[in-house]
Amino acid sequence: MAQKATIYKVELSVSDMDRHYYETHKLTVAKHPSETDERMMLRLVAFALNADEQLEMTKGLSTDDEPDIWQKSLSGELETWITLGLPSDKIVRQSCGKADRVIIYAYGGNPAETWWDKIKNSTTRFDNLSVFNLTQIETAALAGLADRTMRLQVNIQEGEVMVSVGEGMVYLTPVAWKAADRRG
Repeated sequence: MAQKATIYKVELSVSDMDRHYYETHKLTVAKHPSETDERMMLRLVAFALNADEQLEMTKGLSTDDEPDIWQKSLSGELETWITLGLPSDKIVRQSCGKADRVIIYAYGGNPAETWWDKIKNSTTRFDNLSVFNLTQIETAALAGLADRTMRLQVNIQEGEVMVSVGEGMVYLTPVAWKAADRRG
């Protein structure tokens, strides 16, 4: 019998001083049976870093042709495509063709660095692509904050991210490996 997703109820309060965005989102997050707490928590951080009232969690791991998070315009155009992990060159190319803005949050330590070394030269032509890396120590610490019912507070200032749940607190510093070039 196939395992079912585990449902998490999250009240995500975002205080983003860099974008002047202050809002609370009530999210129901389905954690796929093969998804780790680390990855699920990183999805929530990626949501907070790009928070908008149109931003949505997708089916994620259970669907190959969807990102982890996306934002569509009111008329249905794909504006933002957010993926976690180390997508293939083909997936990066396809997603950059589908959305106005593509963001990849790489994590996992040495495998992430090896992935980026292999793929970075092929990404230079994508002006709509941003790639960020989070250290393995930071993302592993996130896993310890996971709970089935969470009040998650994310504060963002000068690129630094503070995530807290109850008494637990983790600091993250996403490092930009590639920034989107939106000139013209």
